[in-house]
Amino acid sequence: MEQQEAKALGLLAEYETPQALMAAAEKVRDGGYKRWDTHTPFPVHGIDDAMGIQPTILPWIVLGAGATGTLTALLLQWYTNGVDYPFLISGKPLFSWVPAFPVTFELTVLFAGITTLLGMLALNRLPRLHNPLFDVKRFARATQDRFFLALDATDPLFEDSSARALLEGSGATAVEDVPDVPTNENIPSWMWQVAIVLVFATFVPLGLIAASYNSTSTTPPFHIVGDMDWQESYRYGEEVPFFDNGQAMRGALPGTVAVGELEEDDAFYRGMDDMGNWLAVAPVEVSKSVLERGRERYNIYCLPCHGESGNGKGIVHERALALDTSGWLIPRDLTMDSIVTQPDGQIYDTITNGFNYDAETGTGNMAPYAAQIRPEDRWAIVLYVRALQRAANASIEDVPADKRSAL
Repeated sequence: MEQQEAKALGLLAEYETPQALMAAAEKVRDGGYKRWDTHTPFPVHGIDDAMGIQPTILPWIVLGAGATGTLTALLLQWYTNGVDYPFLISGKPLFSWVPAFPVTFELTVLFAGITTLLGMLALNRLPRLHNPLFDVKRFARATQDRFFLALDATDPLFEDSSARALLEGSGATAVEDVPDVPTNENIPSWMWQVAIVLVFATFVPLGLIAASYNSTSTTPPFHIVGDMDWQESYRYGEEVPFFDNGQAMRGALPGTVAVGELEEDDAFYRGMDDMGNWLAVAPVEVSKSVLERGRERYNIYCLPCHGESGNGKGIVHERALALDTSGWLIPRDLTMDSIVTQPDGQIYDTITNGFNYDAETGTGNMAPYAAQIRPEDRWAIVLYVRALQRAANASIEDVPADKRSAL
């Protein structure tokens, strides 16, 4: 291969302490030299200022690359969604910067990140396979316990005798010429061969993916990374060995209050007055909308067990009897006298905290529904239960006089 001569750096000065190196760097800086560098076994705080290093143009290059990524992402999404393939969804605008922001952010970071790496390599003229400093034996201690200053012979102010005098007068323990040893900086041919093989090897998995995509198979796909496909998951109410009480569903932490959910009105949120007595009447205004809301919430949370009319014969109860009657706790009939005579606050409390329920074991006649049903909806359910009780225990006096003849 053709041998290329490496550019000699000129002179190499050795120092025993970082303080001596910094003092020497200040002298070389003040001497007007531009092409020189320092080498230390560990970062030395303040060396940049001592060398007079100025900010590079790299931040501006990265800024331009990031702006290019931003514009590219916005234009691409605007063109694809608003011009090339407009698709109207629920009257939403064909293009809006809000949903386009994630892609825009990612492309901005991608362009800026890649440019930072490539720009740093280019400005530092890297990678270099060889540096003439490697031919100086004492320079091996630059990674151990010595500090060095290398002055490039190509510097416009460089003159051997004056430069040597400057370095020797800066406290250097040794000043040595950097030998001009001819080196071969060409990439070896075997590396090119390996690189070509690796490039072509990358097409193998792409070909296998393409072949798999255009074929059918009776076996499931092979997953290299399972992600969440095989995660351990449990259904509501299923027993798990991980938690002490064996429950898969975790309850709310005691004593915690969500923002805006501080319950300051005891009567409304607890169903009892300041003396601890149950509220006889629900503290909400009775209206058709409230009853409709109560019916809707009742049908979602209560009907499966208590039935449509509140008689305790819901579909869950019927299913339990059909499968196995042993151990099944029959839901209560909400229209029986013992519940009809309960104050509204007590029924509200049953919805909130459950009935004969043990939070530690998760067992009881009825689990609490405070986490699923908002307080105002619990009161709406109470009022709807009262309507069911009134319907189940109605008398002729409950029918308007002008309608009684039709019965």
